[in-house]
Order: sequence, then structure tokens, then C-alpha cells
Amino acid sequence: MSWLKSMMEKEPPEPENPLGTVVIGNIEPDMHDTAKEAVRRALKRAGFKTVDAGKSVAPQAFVDKAKEANADILALSVNTVPAKNNLAKLDEALKAAELKGKVILMIGGAAVNKEDVEAIGGLYGKSKEEGVEIAKKAIAEKKK
Repeated sequence: MSWLKSMMEKEPPEPENPLGTVVIGNIEPDMHDTAKEAVRRALKRAGFKTVDAGKSVAPQAFVDKAKEANADILALSVNTVPAKNNLAKLDEALKAAELKGKVILMIGGAAVNKEDVEAIGGLYGKSKEEGVEIAKKAIAEKKK
């Protein structure tokens, strides 16, 4: 029933002094956004400004959204194998846009594991709580 509870949660308010900006979404062709929404709300509640890129987002569209929002973190939900197969394209798009290493890449979801995520230089989270902790630590490191 915890998924039902997370669906019923109301939208947290925008943080007044955000810790950082997170662009969050599901990489194409993934349409499963329940987990993404739970993580987005948790990050917002923890003090991050969140920009929802949506579902089934093309790798280049993620990069464009990250640039447009001046994102500190790019957070991806990957729940299908075809979506996981697009991570390499995202990595290439980040390199081409010279964002690789400048934007923190945070990835979670049913179709990925720590090794998949670390292979493209990302940080892996298994839950919304872990996602918030990773985001806070990564932002603290970035601001040093």
C-alpha cells in the first residue's frame, strides 16, 4: 500500500532557498512515472527545486532541459530495458554538450543496478530516501 500512499501525497511547496536544481524524468521509452514522482516530491520536500522533464524523454531533450534549467543534478528513472539501453546515448549527449562532469547524474529504477549507473559516471539510488541523501551529499561536494 505504500505506492498508494505516495500517490496520495500532496505536492510540496517550492523551496524558498533551494539547495540546488534537479531536472528529473523517465528516459525514453519509459512511461512508468510513479517512482519518479515519489522521488521528485521527496527532493522538493528536502529543499531542491525540481524541474519535471516528464515521461519517455529523449536523451538530447534531457540535456537541453538541464542546460535550460541550469541544473545541478540530472535525475533519471529507468524502469525498462529499452530505457536502460538509452543511457549510452544520454552519456554521449552530455559529453557533446560539455555537461559531463558538470551536472551530477543520479539514476535509479527497476531496470538498472549500481554497475550500470557507475559505468556512465552516475550515482545510483534504490529508493526516494536514498535519492535525497545522494543529492544532498553530491550538492555539498559540488559547492566545496
